[in-house]
Amino acid sequence: MMQEYSDLQTAIELINLGARLQLLEKETSLSRAKLTKLYRELKGKSPPKGMLPFSADWYVTWENNIHATMFYNIYRIITEHYGSLGIGAIISSYRLYLEQCPSREQMENVLSLTRAWTLVRFCESRILQLTPCTQCKGDFITHGFEPYMAYQCVICYPPSRASRRKEI
Repeated sequence: MMQEYSDLQTAIELINLGARLQLLEKETSLSRAKLTKLYRELKGKSPPKGMLPFSADWYVTWENNIHATMFYNIYRIITEHYGSLGIGAIISSYRLYLEQCPSREQMENVLSLTRAWTLVRFCESRILQLTPCTQCKGDFITHGFEPYMAYQCVICYPPSRASRRKEI
């Protein structure tokens, strides 16, 4: 019974942060039917359908890379220095990320909770890795197992097509 209560609290937190149903199923032991009902109660609508993001390429494009890198470095500090693990560490890290990158009205955050969760899984499986920038010395998300002897990050060396978002 205690595990179900903890799973219920976790599911509520994840739904409020924008988690997809597949993430909820993976991180809790609650049934799909219970999770769907809970999602409807909290959000007033059915959970979105469709597959989870599965491409590591999304995380290495210039703007996405900045946000993914910020989140993952927060996650790394929380896990290494505070001993937090698993979904609790992801929730704490994502909340801190949201504090640093609040979304504007009518705009979603660049990095969703589902993408943040997927990023952690990609890094754990070494599909993605942190690589130090030779100029600023910051650690940035890059593809795993690629040799980066003179890597320059997207902040120090932004692509020519990079532009700011238009203000709404």
